[in-house]
Amino acid sequence: MKPLFSLSFVLIFFMSCNSASRSPIIEHYQSEEMAALGLPFSDAVRVDNMLYLSGVIGMKPGKMELVEGGLEAEARQTMENIKKVLEAHGSSLEHAIKFTVFIDDINRWSDFNKVYVEYFPGKKPARSAFGAEGLALGASVEVECIAVIVD
Repeated sequence: MKPLFSLSFVLIFFMSCNSASRSPIIEHYQSEEMAALGLPFSDAVRVDNMLYLSGVIGMKPGKMELVEGGLEAEARQTMENIKKVLEAHGSSLEHAIKFTVFIDDINRWSDFNKVYVEYFPGKKPARSAFGAEGLALGASVEVECIAVIVD
């Protein structure tokens, strides 16, 4: 019995469906708050239906200063800042798929997690963490996020 489709037909079909044949949608987002601070990066970059956030720290909205209260307060403000950027560009924490966390003292990892789990009581995104020295503004924690945009 002959196969219904030849291998070459299948390959041609899949190649024609490949999104590489078109240019991706790429948009750079910088909020007015960040632009006013003169920061030389985008809050986020959209590539098709994916949103890639720059590293976020626990800055007070619109100011070049960290919230007071140490690591847990910074972690909470960081998560709120991430949530705001995601929601401004068609996503949400619910659609976050990957976080990368930089923490100035890896021994305080559990302090960060106390705050983090408040934002993800159910399903949790994939995550990596690194001990890092010299974060912007002397921050205790910085977080990058990748999320899906749900137009």
